Amino acid sequence: MKLFITGSKGFIGHELVRQCQENGIEVIGADRADGFDIREKSAIDHIPQKVDAIIHLASLSSDTFCRGNEYECFDNNVMGTLNLMQAAVTRKAKQFIFASTEWVYDNCTSEQVKTEESPINIANHTSEYALSKLVSEANLRQKYQQGFCPTTILRFGIVCGSVSAKKSAVESLFLAVKDKNEIQVGSLQTGRCFIHVSDVASGIIKSLGLDGFHIINLAGDRLITLHDIIETSKQILGRNPKIVETDPHNVSVRNISNAEAKKMLGWKPEMTVDTWLENLRSLV
Repeated sequence: MKLFITGSKGFIGHELVRQCQENGIEVIGADRADGFDIREKSAIDHIPQKVDAIIHLASLSSDTFCRGNEYECFDNNVMGTLNLMQAAVTRKAKQFIFASTEWVYDNCTSEQVKTEESPINIANHTSEYALSKLVSEANLRQKYQQGFCPTTILRFGIVCGSVSAKKSAVESLFLAVKDKNEIQVGSLQTGRCFIHVSDVASGIIKSLGLDGFHIINLAGDRLITLHDIIETSKQILGRNPKIVETDPHNVSVRNISNAEAKKMLGWKPEMTVDTWLENLRSLV
């Protein structure tokens, strides 16, 4: 099996390449760090004929990077994806796997679990990042209906697992408990279904060879609040800093179901947030 991966040196891409190599899967990686640009027509030159899958991870990959930067966001995330889709046709790729995000879901509450069938009202979105991913999802669906190769859209939950600059709330709060005597958070009840980067990579590999058109959530097993992260970190580190809620009523919750991934891919997350926090103690 041979794969072409964009964003191969990014946070998720690096781990995916590592797991592919462990599983004897041949990888051709392309990354902006090496001068690769998904928007350039020359991108096709990197893709082998009849590649088993194009795994498209490269993008402006957060709301922070995209907010107030609409042109650059859509030029990279939408036009870049369209360019790769055309390259996939020319190179007769056997599958196209697209990295989307849980941010495409709107009107999220702790009581409502979002599934792949949950309706999405694009008019409710104010995030350029979420809009760019939704547009690319729609483009892929339309292209598949016109005869495009099997297409898998993976909506990632909030990914943890970094000890470098790109940290999630999991690592940031753990370090705050470790180093600070007072921690300020908006609302302790804010929560996400955090997923470790190793489980994201394994989910991508599990989706290889999937036929048809599918949208699948890759998220953690349960909702983890900021309060949960802080309390677990305090127990692990034996510290008890003062916690100050600056906006306790402004609760942001995204409760994302991973049931379809378990059913469709035979996948499940292996690294829980609690285990990752335990591991962090020896890494930082």
